[in-house]
Amino acid sequence: MGGAGRQLSRERVLRAAVGIADAHGLAALTMRSLAAELDTRPMSLYHYIRNKDELLDALVDGVFAEIELPGAGGDWRAEVRRRCLSARAVLARHPWALALVETRTSPGPATLRHHDAMLGVLRAGGFSLPMTAHAYAIVDAYVFGFVLQEASLPFDGGDSATEVADSIMEGFAAGDYPHLVEFATQHVRQPGYDFGGQFEFGLDLILDALAARNGPAGP
Repeated sequence: MGGAGRQLSRERVLRAAVGIADAHGLAALTMRSLAAELDTRPMSLYHYIRNKDELLDALVDGVFAEIELPGAGGDWRAEVRRRCLSARAVLARHPWALALVETRTSPGPATLRHHDAMLGVLRAGGFSLPMTAHAYAIVDAYVFGFVLQEASLPFDGGDSATEVADSIMEGFAAGDYPHLVEFATQHVRQPGYDFGGQFEFGLDLILDALAARNGPAGP
């Protein structure tokens, strides 16, 4: 065990922490479980992470580091869209992160760069400060909400949506809930149905609305 401790680094500790959270959820991540994963003693970790709060802050910063930054000087709509697609993919890969990203009060450098880049691309796109605030809040509410809804669904693609719809409709009497039956049979049960396919439609709708509202309204 002592030999393993000498091979530790902050990066290795954080990678192991992400692995535990990805595999078992945030509740499973403790300094003790992290030490066990790294085959070392819990006290050895404190050379790299001072406490659990610092660990959580570092995990959030790592998540933001994985999200593609919108590029300065590009078309704001295309850049924000690309960033949102990346954010959805990253948050889906680390479902535990949604519970943390808006709760930490000690943002790291990757988090700060991310927010600065988003604000910068919106300002460069002609958004006033109030409209920048509206746009950033609305876009993130949509991305985070969609990821949460997607993760909570009782099916995961393929034929599983059809199976869930069928099991629900088995309890319906003839003539009950006609609109639900129509939606399930003529949409959900059709080949290729994918709830996640709604994401880009909704995102484009929001970006279209923001573009339409964007205009001179003060600094």
